[in-house]
This record gives sequence, structure tokens and C-alpha cells, in this order.
Amino acid sequence: MTRNDSSPAREIQLPDQRAAILARADVAQQITTDWFDPDFWEDQARPVSTGGRGGAWFVHHAGEDWVLRHYRRGGLPAKLSRRSYLYSSQRQARSFAEFQLLMALQVRGLPVPEPVAALCQRRSSWLYQAAILIRRIPGAVPLPASPRYREEALWAQVGATIRRFHDAGLDHVDLNVDNILVSGERVYLIDFDRCRLRQKSGGGWQANNIRRLRRSVEKRCRDLSEEDRRGLWQALTEAYASDCS
Repeated sequence: MTRNDSSPAREIQLPDQRAAILARADVAQQITTDWFDPDFWEDQARPVSTGGRGGAWFVHHAGEDWVLRHYRRGGLPAKLSRRSYLYSSQRQARSFAEFQLLMALQVRGLPVPEPVAALCQRRSSWLYQAAILIRRIPGAVPLPASPRYREEALWAQVGATIRRFHDAGLDHVDLNVDNILVSGERVYLIDFDRCRLRQKSGGGWQANNIRRLRRSVEKRCRDLSEEDRRGLWQALTEAYASDCS
């Protein structure tokens, strides 16, 4: 469920902690930086086992299920600092940017999780760490874990869903099978870190998204025969190429 609120997000400044929080209006009065620490939730936080770099947890609070995710570096930069990023402004922090993008995608009626809160916490004058809380999509599993995984109809639905996002101008820079969730009859995209809204034409970003997804399919869907992968991928690309306007 997505809330309709004339003031859906509020910004909270915590100068004594060198932190800022962007939060859903109904949690803004009670949220603290502790909410972004999995240890704070004790036995109500459990690690997410698929996707990402090991920095995500399922959290239950006040009758809602959330996902807490810490922003973590990969590759060579992680050898210098696993969680710290260069600071320019809190509005450009990765967590704040993703929160705002999720809200913009919701306004466009696209299937994304609801943002709950985002944290930007300064560690020095030039470094910060970030985290985000989002509502967990009920019953959602990554594409390879779906009971409908081997159905061409599902892959066609994935292709049509990606096309909807592309038609809205969304460049998903980490489009992979673990960031495509299936919940019942619905398909969602998740994990919009570093993603952005672009002009719909030019730049080739749509093709880059699709190529990245194809590499993910080849890597993660090895339980499918080559013939099955080819047929399912064809169903996806044909649906993507159809006019979804």
C-alpha cells in the first residue's frame, strides 16, 4: 500500500550527530539514527540472503515489514573503505537520491517499493555513510525463486514492466534478475542506487540496461537449459519491443 499524504516526506537535521534523515511523514516524529543499525532491532532484524553485498536486513516494526539496506562499495574502492563515500551535500547522498527517486517513480504509477526513511551521516568533513529503509513487498521473491520462473508469460511480463520503466525515462544501472521481484501476479523492480531519470531518447542507456540483464540471466539462470534460456529471453525481448504506451 502506498500512502497519500500532502507532506509525504520530512527532512530531519541532527547536528549533534552530524546526520540528516529524510522520512515518511508518519514515522518522522519517532525515527532516530538507531533505526538504521540492525543491532538496534535485535531479533527483529534478519539478514537478506540474496543479492547485494551483504548489507541488507528484513525488519519488522509496528505491524510493517521493512528492508534496511546499508550502502556499500564493491570492487577496488571497497579495499579503501567499505561504507564511506565522498560528501558533497546531503541532498546528493546516495540514500537521499534513491528515496526521492522512489517517490518520483511511485507518482508515475510504477511498481516499486515504498521508501520509509533515508540516512546521511557524516564521518568527517569529506566522508559520509548512508542507509535506507523501504517497505518490503509482501510475498515478493527474486525472479529465479518464483514458482513461475519457467513460464514464458512471466518473462514476457518482466519485459513489459522494464519497458514501462524505460518509457518513463528510468535508467536502472544495475538491472539484474535479483533486482526483479515477483509477488503473485505482479512484477517489481528494486534497488535504485545510482539510477536516474533521463531523456527517453538518445545515449543508448536502455540497451545498456538490457545487456546487463542478459549477462545476469546467463550467470544466474544456469539451472535452465540453453534452449530454455533462449526461449524465455525471447519472450522477454518481444514483450519489451511491443508498444506499451
